Amino acid sequence: MTHYRIHIRLLALALCCLLLPRTGGAQSVALKTNLLYDATLSPNLGIEARLGRKVTGQLVAGINLWDINADKNRKWRHALVQPEVRYWLCAPFSGHFFGTHLLYTHYNAGNVHLPFGLWSGLRDHRYQGDLVGVGVAYGYSHILNNRWSIEGSVGVGYGVTWYRKYDCATCGSYYGRETRHLFMPTKLSLSVVYYLNRKKQP
Repeated sequence: MTHYRIHIRLLALALCCLLLPRTGGAQSVALKTNLLYDATLSPNLGIEARLGRKVTGQLVAGINLWDINADKNRKWRHALVQPEVRYWLCAPFSGHFFGTHLLYTHYNAGNVHLPFGLWSGLRDHRYQGDLVGVGVAYGYSHILNNRWSIEGSVGVGYGVTWYRKYDCATCGSYYGRETRHLFMPTKLSLSVVYYLNRKKQP
């Protein structure tokens, strides 16, 4: 739990920095949650702020602190932080955008089946470690009204993870330390967005 508390404190500091008042023009701020991530029983929150005429900065965080199935020792525990800078083709918070992002997660996972054959070893082993990555994304935001919108985004990138590996998800016998480099999907989101102080774009 200590690792997760440290990550939450760092996240709070980063959120404060993102929301500091900026000079040189009006700023809009949006709160959002990724419904696809929520479906994995992982509460998450994103904050996005306007940085320039066509640029925004976003910080998304999520956490899962419980076992999926305690009897089978099925775990998907993790804390995730993903900052992103976005360039909007029309205006911030509306239409198409491209982004570049970083990714960090601390995890303890095992006895889990991921789709598309991603990390097939999770079916028979438990992994506890950290992952950092960088990626690019494309997305689209559909405005519903002055306060709400629906946003979809996909991203791919490159990551490095280092972890302790255990030889099975149930017995927990220590196997060793490993490091992996991988090309991977870095985000998949379908988010509901709420604007705190949305203003008309110039």
